[in-house]
Amino acid sequence: MKYITINNSMKASAISLGCMRMAKLDEKSVDAIMDTALENGINYFDHADIYGKGNSEVLFGEYLARHAGIRDKIFIQTKCAIHDGQYDFSKEHIIRSVEGSLSRLGVDYVDALLLHRPDTLMEPEEVAEAFDVLHSSGKVRHFGVSNHNPIQIELLKTAVKHPLGINQLQLSVTEAGMITSGMNANMKNADSVMHDGSVLEYSRIKNMTIQAWSPFQYGFFKGTFIDNEEFPELNAKLGEIAEKYGISKTGVAAAWILRHPANMQVIAGTMNPEHEYWHLNQHRQATTHWANTIFAIELHSFLLLLQSIFLIRILFIDLLDVWLQYTHLGR
Repeated sequence: MKYITINNSMKASAISLGCMRMAKLDEKSVDAIMDTALENGINYFDHADIYGKGNSEVLFGEYLARHAGIRDKIFIQTKCAIHDGQYDFSKEHIIRSVEGSLSRLGVDYVDALLLHRPDTLMEPEEVAEAFDVLHSSGKVRHFGVSNHNPIQIELLKTAVKHPLGINQLQLSVTEAGMITSGMNANMKNADSVMHDGSVLEYSRIKNMTIQAWSPFQYGFFKGTFIDNEEFPELNAKLGEIAEKYGISKTGVAAAWILRHPANMQVIAGTMNPEHEYWHLNQHRQATTHWANTIFAIELHSFLLLLQSIFLIRILFIDLLDVWLQYTHLGR
């Protein structure tokens, strides 16, 4: 497993397990997923107070309770500031949200807290006060944001004194606007339109880790582009590279992100055993036990690619070719 340094102190796995869908699982499925992740070197787990209406954190906390000694070996990240269909960056809500997450997770602190989405009504001073209380009380060790652009981050920093070391953003081979806009600078084509204020370059300058969410998805949760008939040329190229190196298309797509010098982290949300079973064995019926087994095999296969930084570097030329060919197709 490749490891990166987040916020100058956390030695985190380059693959984080996104726990948004954990609420749908039973205890046996949670054990299978968590055991597989830990056995393959994943030590960073991403949550949010709203995932599964809090049940994802509850199930994760129950796993920790069943496995003494795990907490000190992993990093737990959660997010806050969305509730009842609205954004809320108030001091009261941020503190209450964190205390709720700690209770559900059954832990004394979280390693990182992110502001889930930008609130146009935010008062930076309130956020700063909340962060000060949470940090001084030992309940949160690091802070960051999610889906924020550089100016929104700078606005927060007018009052927030704690480093903001993380920004969680959508990024995949098909959703690469932060890359394509930069490569089309000073042009008038569609790909030159910048939607995020040069967040990629800003993150590198400020040493903020970009956590890539939905790394195998296209659109806003429309589905995976892997083996999707809507992307024939892309999948042909991914398949060509995958066959060349004896890996999966999913592994190639992950390596494309991890090779970028911005030192990114991929959030893999493969939490549903039934979904993983469908991905590998379409239209075949199976018991829950078999589905869990298939999930473990697929996740392990996916992680094998990440065992070698050297392989990832070798792949970069071909991976860049994938991206260039794909964008040239006029997407």
